[in-house]
Amino acid sequence: MTRPATRTRRRKWLMATGIVLVLAGVAGLGYVAWEYIGTNIVARQTQQNQLDDLHERWQSGEAAGSGEASAVLRIPRFGDDFEVPIIEGVSDDDLSAGVGHQPGTAGPGERGNFVLAGHRVTRGEPFADFPELRAGDRVEIETRTRTYEYRLDMDGDELEVDFSEGWVMESRPDYPAVADSRRLITLVTCAELFHTDGRLVAFGHLVDTRPTERTTATTAPS
Repeated sequence: MTRPATRTRRRKWLMATGIVLVLAGVAGLGYVAWEYIGTNIVARQTQQNQLDDLHERWQSGEAAGSGEASAVLRIPRFGDDFEVPIIEGVSDDDLSAGVGHQPGTAGPGERGNFVLAGHRVTRGEPFADFPELRAGDRVEIETRTRTYEYRLDMDGDELEVDFSEGWVMESRPDYPAVADSRRLITLVTCAELFHTDGRLVAFGHLVDTRPTERTTATTAPS
């Protein structure tokens, strides 16, 4: 009588273990689906809402606060329809709502280094094609009153740094490809598609500024 009871207990234990493993697998697949599909759907809607709110504030003249869009980023290399809000801040929530403007760095068109960070995968993945960037590519920043045009000085896959290397955000980073200009832009994203401490960095410089309204363009100071 002991053996059948032992076998019964073993079968129950194996069945319970199997159920736990199946549930864990389902939960794991659900998490992956949410991270790589769900967050993109939510983030893209959030980004569109940010763009809508931004245009309303432009009409009223209201300034952007922390966590709100202050400008629009366009990079033709990523497609004619690529238009992403620039959010003031780089928290997880900020980077889910658009591309983040690093606090403490220059603003669009200002002297210094205008630093933008964005996700390469999940949460809207605005910089998914970052490695495809090429020296000479155009980067446009539209604000309420002016549009600033930058040109990249390097390819998107040329420079990889550790996330802790803050020199890339200095007003004039010490790197050979950086142009002799007092008005720079720096784009930053993850070096790999999955979790990594590496960051891809691309530097550029301002080449033109013009009123956002369709009037005569002027050449930006160097």
